[in-house]
Amino acid sequence: MEAQHMAGHLIRRLHQLSTQVFAMRLKKLGLELTPVQFAALDAIGAHPGADQASIAALIAYDKATIGGVIDRLEAKGLIARMPSVSDRRARVVNLTESGAKLLAQVTPVVRDLQDEILGQLDSSERKTFLALAAKALPNR
Repeated sequence: MEAQHMAGHLIRRLHQLSTQVFAMRLKKLGLELTPVQFAALDAIGAHPGADQASIAALIAYDKATIGGVIDRLEAKGLIARMPSVSDRRARVVNLTESGAKLLAQVTPVVRDLQDEILGQLDSSERKTFLALAAKALPNR
């Protein structure tokens, strides 16, 4: 079948693999965190005090949906949000102590699972794949 060799199909399959590996690794650690929640925690950790819209942009997530992600992270006690001092309509987010500890615990696991996701590629192929995947994404 031709469709099975098209970019969209292969990207979807790779995304499925990535999500499955992520879920299995974190489950083994007894942690409940989605890839999007991890991405948000990582972005918040790298940009403390950023507003929700900025976090959405950093992780390429839409502004309308990021609120739910932030709600779940806040309910888990991993982040705290408050109105922005400079713009009361905006909400800024920061990691809590629990959130910072979890991020520090999960980040090395996520780094390591990249090998499993791209396990069929040697190191040179991985570098090429990552460069091409980044190049294929539109600049936004």
